[in-house]
Amino acid sequence: MRRLLNASLGTQLFVLQTVIVFLAVGGTAGVWMEHTRSQLDRQYQQRALAIAESVAGLPQVREAFARPRPELSLQPIAAGVQKATGADYVVIANREQIRYAHPNAALIGGRLSTDGSEVLTSGHTWTGVQTGTLGRSVRGKAPIFDSSGRVIGLASVGVLQDTVADELGSALPPLMWTVLAVLLAGSAAAALIARRVRRQTFGLEPREIAALLEQREGVLHGVKEGVLALDLQGRVTLVNDAARELLGLSAHDVGRGLREMPLSDRMRDVLDGVDSGDDRVVLHHDRVLVLNRTPVAVREQRSGWVVTLRDRTELVRLAHELDQASSTTDALRAQAHEFANRMHTVVGLLELGEHETAVSYITQTSEAYGRHASGIREKVADPTLAALLLAKSAEAAERGAALVLAEDCRVEEDALGDPHDAVLVVGNLVANALDALEGIGGIGGIGGTVEVSIRTEADGLHIRVGDSGPGIMPGLVEEVFREGFTTKVAHAGPRGLGLALTRQACSRRGGWVRVHNADGAVFTALLPRRGDAATIGARGNGSADAGARGVIGSGSAEAGARGVIGNGSAEAGARGVIGNGSADVGTAE
Repeated sequence: MRRLLNASLGTQLFVLQTVIVFLAVGGTAGVWMEHTRSQLDRQYQQRALAIAESVAGLPQVREAFARPRPELSLQPIAAGVQKATGADYVVIANREQIRYAHPNAALIGGRLSTDGSEVLTSGHTWTGVQTGTLGRSVRGKAPIFDSSGRVIGLASVGVLQDTVADELGSALPPLMWTVLAVLLAGSAAAALIARRVRRQTFGLEPREIAALLEQREGVLHGVKEGVLALDLQGRVTLVNDAARELLGLSAHDVGRGLREMPLSDRMRDVLDGVDSGDDRVVLHHDRVLVLNRTPVAVREQRSGWVVTLRDRTELVRLAHELDQASSTTDALRAQAHEFANRMHTVVGLLELGEHETAVSYITQTSEAYGRHASGIREKVADPTLAALLLAKSAEAAERGAALVLAEDCRVEEDALGDPHDAVLVVGNLVANALDALEGIGGIGGIGGTVEVSIRTEADGLHIRVGDSGPGIMPGLVEEVFREGFTTKVAHAGPRGLGLALTRQACSRRGGWVRVHNADGAVFTALLPRRGDAATIGARGNGSADAGARGVIGSGSAEAGARGVIGNGSAEAGARGVIGNGSADVGTAE
């Protein structure tokens, strides 16, 4: 028994199923034999009764009862009937149960060995199994009537049970062959089932399967990446803890279809394979997720898909901060170069003795920067937003473009409340407009223009950013706001998130963002007022004001932006920046 318990799973299944088949077949055979024996008993009882009724109805039998010695006539009749019918005995007795005929002539004249009073008294037939002088037999008894209808005796016909057993035994060989065939078929089926189970379990034993399940649970719920499994019908069959946290799911979502789950259309398209490809970027709530969908095949047959989810929120934030640092570094490098030129000019004027000219040159430069900074502060009183525009104007100047504030631009101080969403929206729209100018001759050549209008109204902050680039193709008006969509190539860092984050920030506060073409792309947005707006700074693309403050490190956004513009080199920072018509601001050496 212990060896069986320690045997392989396939062996245990084979033995168990074989035993079950053996018990089922053996039980069925036993029931069949008992049923057949009962049927044979009833058949022989009816047969014996029919013979007994035939004998009792013979006229010769009734006539013999009237003679002085009935046995002389009845014994030959009984012997003839017994021989003709194959019965084991035919007995005839009178009303006193004295035998007139019996297979054993020595017993004629004796009393019946079994009681026949029931038949003689009632005048009804009787069938059953009794033990007589010849042994246990199946018998039938019928009353004998005289011409007046009075019972004068009985006829008893019987078949020994040995005869019945012999007939039952003759039916056993076919039964045994049938039982053997069923046992062989059942054993073969058990072997096939055991083999199939071994194949489906990859030959693993129960303890090995349990160990694999424990390891699988440990690995799935221990990794930091999200793992989500789908079947061929798109139902979730597995989701680990990390995926539940990233997607906001619960344990009850297992077994549900993607259309029944609280996911965005973009997320469903990537999970369902509509948007296929590697490293698909999806913006889900305040997280930036990267999804990869891989088909799963078992024995070369597709069984579903596994989707891995990575949280790239922090990486995207750092990448955008790096972009800010890179653009700031480029601006500082250009300003340092131009500052050196200004210093050389001043030194040259001093060496030539042109002291008044040198003082005038320095004064003009300082005044130009002052007018540039005050011009922005007059229209944008909020220091954070003003610092962002100063930084972006320096970046535009470095890239050979002009950032122009519209005449209707008006932002009161402290009108934004929490400025993070406003900085996010303005920063992304301006950055997108500057990138759009790269497709024309403005970048690195004759300048393009980015016009910015920011107004505080009763319903919130109205933002309009237009550029002189090629515009947006009509078929892409909605597509540009989808996360992961980009027309930019050969750039480092994440792409296709800025406009998606912009729309999310506006929608989160009940606003909107739209785009149309008017001599270039024009983005308009409404950012409703909210005193304590949820910010995406730490979990999105990294807010632009964080980039300006963090990189410059001045302690205030405005001072940080001034540091970007550059330490007295106002002409370099203001060259073509605000476009207000001032000659000393709009021109360069």
